[in-house]
Amino acid sequence: MRKLRLLVVIGTAAMMAACNNEPKQSTEIATTVDTPKTVENKIMIPASSCYTAVSGKDTFKLKVEVFPNVVTGKLLYDFYEKDSNNGEFNGLIHGDTLLADYKFMSEGKLSTRQVIFLLKDSVAIEGYGDMEEKEGKMVFKNTSDLTFGKGLLLNKADCGGY
Repeated sequence: MRKLRLLVVIGTAAMMAACNNEPKQSTEIATTVDTPKTVENKIMIPASSCYTAVSGKDTFKLKVEVFPNVVTGKLLYDFYEKDSNNGEFNGLIHGDTLLADYKFMSEGKLSTRQVIFLLKDSVAIEGYGDMEEKEGKMVFKNTSDLTFGKGLLLNKADCGGY
């Protein structure tokens, strides 16, 4: 009788263990099959444009990546024998004008300021104007009073180096 009970307990335990393993295997298979579809549907390739300028020994680079609802990119101000600014931005394009928040490292400090570029034909022209500090970042006082064409002019370039 004792052997019979032992066999029943062992048999029940074996069946429970076998039942518990099957859902795990099917779940893993389902996850593996569904993951590529989910990833495929979420991958978005932006339209990219790159611009560069050299002034004396100073180099400037801009990479713009346009998504449906936002524009992101990288911006580098590499000043010869001075602290450089290197960082990323997020913003929007209105017509041919890019307005973005540029987060960059300079002198070991993380800073944020607005940048604006006029994107025309094969050039990017940086806009300048009076700025003020608001909520920890430098912003333009009035975007309608900005000046384009007197400052940095970047020419379209290959994105391979950025």
